[in-house]
Amino acid sequence: MIGASLRWKYPKPNGSLSKSSKCDLIAMRREWRTLSMAQKHQYLEAVKCLKRWPSSLGLNQSYYDDFPWIHSRIGEYVHDAAPFLAWHRYFVHVYEIALMDACAYDGTIPYWNWELDWEDVTASPIWDAEHGFGSNGQPNKSKEDIVKGYCVSDGPFKEWEILYLDEEYYPHCLSRGFLTGEELEAQSESLVPERIEELLDVPNYNSFNLGLENGPHLAIPRSIRGDFSLLTAPSDPVFFLHHTQLDRLWWRWQSRERTRIAQYEGLAAHHSHESASITDLLKMGGLAPDIPVLRVLDTESEPLCYRY
Repeated sequence: MIGASLRWKYPKPNGSLSKSSKCDLIAMRREWRTLSMAQKHQYLEAVKCLKRWPSSLGLNQSYYDDFPWIHSRIGEYVHDAAPFLAWHRYFVHVYEIALMDACAYDGTIPYWNWELDWEDVTASPIWDAEHGFGSNGQPNKSKEDIVKGYCVSDGPFKEWEILYLDEEYYPHCLSRGFLTGEELEAQSESLVPERIEELLDVPNYNSFNLGLENGPHLAIPRSIRGDFSLLTAPSDPVFFLHHTQLDRLWWRWQSRERTRIAQYEGLAAHHSHESASITDLLKMGGLAPDIPVLRVLDTESEPLCYRY
């Protein structure tokens, strides 16, 4: 079974909490628009392939559907708390390995640098119908709006069936509903390069983590709406490129001072009063082993082994 073959690649959940070992090879994650047409299509085909594989959780859904399912049921605890960046770093890594393991993808997961598109993220080449993820939802193609969005009618995912609205089983099309005008401009304020630089200059992890989450992290789904705006946001494949960009910004923040790699503080979980620790486990709900935060602080150590 695919899930079983995947799991051996991860450190054992009860493994050593000592510093992660160095990698034999460091992979390079690249920005979407720097990929060749062939590389873009290889990635898109791998994503579609994952939608055809059976669930690794033993559920009546695809392997791809496992990711929005876990994000809505397990991942909620990490929001507005210290594990936000660390949990998503591991979550995206698990997804990347799934693409490789199940679908023979031999690239790395790309990121979407929306700083390049901050003036109008809805005009980004990432929404290209032929060489991207498809464009906005079309009201004339939908019987009803779905989270202020409509069915995407072009691109590689136009025929996709999305299974959930948050934790509710509600099969529907992939939905998007791009903001326009002043509402879009208001969200774009968080994506201005100067604002990102200000975040990167924040000296402590807790302030950086919460600033990134409550600024750029929220601005994108609020601009795209539809499925992207729910706890089941991974139903929209662009979610993973968005979170890889957030991870890249954390990597850039860490890279400015090497002592920042060891920084990790804040609340242990959403609505918790306990302080976070690097020995806290990042819970994956069976999608991959739960591992301590310590194991994902340095992207250039095992088990991650990548850089930007």
